[in-house]
Amino acid sequence: MDWESQDTAVVPTSTDIAYPRPQFVRSTWMSLNGIWEFAFDDHEVGEAKGWAQGVDFPLQIMVPFVFESPLSRVNDQAFHDVVWYKRAFEVPKAWQHLRLVLHFGAVDYACGIWINGQRVGRHEGGHVSFDFDITPVIHFDGPNTVVVRVEDRHQDLGQPRGKQYWKATSESIFYTRTTGIWQTVWLEGVAPISLERVQVTPDLDRRILTLEPRLCGPALAPDAGLWLDVSMLSDGQSVGHRRFSLDLANGHPKPLTWEFKDDQELRPWSPEDPYLYTLEYRLGQGEVTLDEVQSYVGWRTLSVEQGQFCLNGSPYYLKMVLDQGYFPDGILTAPDPSSLKKDVELIKQMGFNGVRKHQKIEDPRWLTWCDRLGLLVWEEMPASYIFHSEAIHRITQEWTEVVERDYNHPSIMAWVPINESWGIPNPFEDPRQPAHLAALYHLTKSLDPTRLVISNDGWEHASSDLITLHDYEGDGPTLVRRYQSLDAILPANPSGRSLFVPGFTYQAQPILVTEMGGISYPVGSQAGWGYTEAVSEDDFLARFRAVVEAIGSSPVLAGFCYTQFTDVEQEINGLLTAERQPKVALTIIRSLIEHTGQNSKTISKHPSSSN
Repeated sequence: MDWESQDTAVVPTSTDIAYPRPQFVRSTWMSLNGIWEFAFDDHEVGEAKGWAQGVDFPLQIMVPFVFESPLSRVNDQAFHDVVWYKRAFEVPKAWQHLRLVLHFGAVDYACGIWINGQRVGRHEGGHVSFDFDITPVIHFDGPNTVVVRVEDRHQDLGQPRGKQYWKATSESIFYTRTTGIWQTVWLEGVAPISLERVQVTPDLDRRILTLEPRLCGPALAPDAGLWLDVSMLSDGQSVGHRRFSLDLANGHPKPLTWEFKDDQELRPWSPEDPYLYTLEYRLGQGEVTLDEVQSYVGWRTLSVEQGQFCLNGSPYYLKMVLDQGYFPDGILTAPDPSSLKKDVELIKQMGFNGVRKHQKIEDPRWLTWCDRLGLLVWEEMPASYIFHSEAIHRITQEWTEVVERDYNHPSIMAWVPINESWGIPNPFEDPRQPAHLAALYHLTKSLDPTRLVISNDGWEHASSDLITLHDYEGDGPTLVRRYQSLDAILPANPSGRSLFVPGFTYQAQPILVTEMGGISYPVGSQAGWGYTEAVSEDDFLARFRAVVEAIGSSPVLAGFCYTQFTDVEQEINGLLTAERQPKVALTIIRSLIEHTGQNSKTISKHPSSSN
């Protein structure tokens, strides 16, 4: 299946995921992917000249691929800060009594939307989903036109951009830019009163499922008589059913609590057994059903106990790989939906139990494959690269939307708002910068107290649930000495950067090396770089074994993250090529990964002052 063929109402099956938001599935939807009209607006005259009213654009582009990518059919890597899109669509006649919601998976960076010449909204933030109710401006008896104006200031370093380079050509650790629509665009028909989302919090220890529904539609009286039916199923068989009356006394429903009896089995989710329960929602009023949605839940707990990361109450050693989510012909967009599943399968085949999605907020379908196939995820906010008030506002707003969007995925175990002090370049000279770092930690915990938060992955931590280091040392014995004890680790400073910002010290958190390896190994005529270089397959395997076994033999580390899953452009330190071809047999990688972490043990409490 390709992106363009998704033009029918489809409910996901166990073998494929077509619906763009698999955590919240309805049957009435249609994809707007495919060929759109397209135009560059380098002189920024489009609004003044009325392009939003539906003029013809000179180019064509394949959505959801950005114009910089070959798969877009434009394939232009020059700077174009403003671009326009247009396409026509017709609404199914059966939807004429429904509310119509236009969804965008992600548009980089800021955009304005017009339907039939009427502006319906604007969104800023290039990595997260958003939608608009377009019912008032829709024609049900003929074609409609959607126009999108995208603004992406490529040299604005205060804009969250991740690995997108602000110079003309990729180099070092930075890659080709992306501009515009890069995830699915789709139209959905919903009831006048419907569910916007349901935040789901499973508490395995207390056997309680907390549901926080959010409604959309007209304002309702507190005694509107709404109810929500919730069913939980296991392999198609009912586990339980509850009907909740919705209390709208504060303008929105109060949280709902579903307590399960001690004799009801609740099968925990883990990478080794990624068991998911189906959730079915029915929203109603009186005798009328207004809305029906299908979702799922994985029951698992995450905690830090006695200096160890614990999954479902037991110490769990993390064996992760860093994944940047780049594709040779699509850049940030996978060539087709099945490629998202393939990436998860390849990571699992190599023996890893987790993935650090680096500087990218991934398509929700990839997260659902992590949920289904069993892979723990660290989700990381794409960085800005300078510090000022506008950058603070941008990252805070977008990060809040990210956490809310992906809250329900059981695979996500950790949130990472900052990496390697990107966006806070002077935390020792400017007191606002460590304050911003600490604020993002506490903001994230306020949005989601159930998961771990790493304040600044790699170094210069503020408050943080885990302490992480980046270390590309290639000599095995040196790594063994560096990580043999807590007293050796804390002063080691492998990246030449302090472990903490002023005012913060070690508080007996689990410690992980979350960037390591980075061994380049060219295949064929490849040219590029890595942190160390292998000249043959045997040389690569010897180097890989040395760093993995050295880190894995540490008695105090709680895990590691190997750099990286695939090559990315000039960076050829992947275990696979950019085209997802293994450089060495995956079974060999798996055998080495599976035997790491055998010596890890609980870290004893370390005396230190409080934060």
